[in-house]
Amino acid sequence: MEYKCMKVFMYERMLNKQVTPTMEEMTKFCGENSERFSLLIEWLTSAINTEKKIVFPYGNKYGWGVAHKKKNKLICNVFAEDNAFTVMMRLSDKQYNTIYDNLQKYAQEHIDHKYPCSDGGWIHYRVTCNEHFDDIKTLLSVKCS
Repeated sequence: MEYKCMKVFMYERMLNKQVTPTMEEMTKFCGENSERFSLLIEWLTSAINTEKKIVFPYGNKYGWGVAHKKKNKLICNVFAEDNAFTVMMRLSDKQYNTIYDNLQKYAQEHIDHKYPCSDGGWIHYRVTCNEHFDDIKTLLSVKCS
């Protein structure tokens, strides 16, 4: 499985639970994708009107991320990674189906292999380029519509 904007990185996460990072540290940690990380956080808070909070959820392998909630409902978690970031979110099958054909193959494969939950499922979507960034915004827009 190769994609034109994927590079070989380890994509390590911020795993030191003892030290809460600042938003600036998380952004810097994303390296060549720090601008996209910052733009997504800004877009979620301004356009989608989410409340953000730096969190260390789900145990040690997930690391530090930014939880976005709207009216106490989790919209997504955005995990800072070395030269990337991953968005963890859940949609219903109906929501996935409304946009599936308009997404890049990379996003479609994430949906095809989602972790099933009720009438939909969870995806862990790593953003490493503009195409991924555009698709995650599309997915998040459907989640919040």
